[in-house]
Amino acid sequence: MHQTQFDVVVVGGGMVGAALASGLAQQGFQVAVLERDVPAAFDPDAPPDIRISAIGCASVDLLKQLEVWPAVQQMRCAPYRKLETWEWQTARVQFDAASLGLPELGYMVENSVLQLALWQRLQQQPVSLFAPAKLSALQQHNGGWQLVLEDGQTLTARLVIGADGANSQVRQLTGIGIQGWNYSQSCMLISVELDHAAGDTTWQHFTPEGPHALLPLFDRWASLVWYDSPARIRQLQTLSPEQLQKEVERCFPSRLGRFRVQQAASFPLVRRHANRYVQPGLALVGDAAHTINPLAGQGVNLGYRDVDALIEVLTTARNQAEEWSSERVLLRYQRQRQKDNLLMQSGMDLFYFAFSNRLPPLRVLRNVGLMAAEHAGVLKRQALRYALGL
Repeated sequence: MHQTQFDVVVVGGGMVGAALASGLAQQGFQVAVLERDVPAAFDPDAPPDIRISAIGCASVDLLKQLEVWPAVQQMRCAPYRKLETWEWQTARVQFDAASLGLPELGYMVENSVLQLALWQRLQQQPVSLFAPAKLSALQQHNGGWQLVLEDGQTLTARLVIGADGANSQVRQLTGIGIQGWNYSQSCMLISVELDHAAGDTTWQHFTPEGPHALLPLFDRWASLVWYDSPARIRQLQTLSPEQLQKEVERCFPSRLGRFRVQQAASFPLVRRHANRYVQPGLALVGDAAHTINPLAGQGVNLGYRDVDALIEVLTTARNQAEEWSSERVLLRYQRQRQKDNLLMQSGMDLFYFAFSNRLPPLRVLRNVGLMAAEHAGVLKRQALRYALGL
């Protein structure tokens, strides 16, 4: 019989929720995790997951602290050391790990690999895992919260954490509003096998319709990212792999070389930001609190900054004998993270709007901007350090 009373119940055992649960368990909190689906076993012969995250070095440090990173490396990940961005060939910005004295800028990791590594770590820790499990009701109870699962089980917690993604049920059940909009673009992810090694450079070519990017994976595998109007992406979805390959060959830079399309998936681009991250005994993290244009692959990294901040706030408050689940304490987490997430969202939006239109003066301006950025030296390095969470 599962225990039913906990310090913390984390709703959502994905990449962010599982990391938070693991970190809190490491600090001695009694933690439970509710997750809809148990992660599938790793198959080294399977093609890569279509969903990829660019994990920056600050996020890798967190995963090392959680003792999760070795399992990721045993499965699959690929370091990237250079990042290139251009619209005109003459206006190219290159970021290089060596310029920051780093061995790499980060790693490309399949979401399924990262989630499985975290799940395996939770299984080694004193964490109660409820999976597959679905939340059906959430109400305040004795200064904490009561959670009712679809199978009728009831749990109580001093603190509930919504880590259940962009359409967060926890956020909806507790009446926390959001602000947001749909971008006038959709995104297609295309998994390809190249005729050559994928290398360690991730690049992004801006076009008036939207960026085209390559994310290098292991061996000869890479993930292509195609941003375009929702109508164009819908049209691409109807194509066979062979037809899609011809379209990619026609529209992507020639440096891509020869390749074969293996699979593709698409999703609309939506920006959301919760009006607040906390209530008494409740906090939102990751996509439940904020979603961002995935232009720079920053989504999961922002989630890991949330995790870092919340673990620090809760542990410090408990060690100082404060009521660690109180709104007063949780607001410290909100103050730390809301501003940073908003800044990153707005920065990505500025980038997106600047590069997603055909106005000739703006085209000249943005390319002059890229040329200036390339020669900005210290400023360029600082921008990169901020994006990597250093």
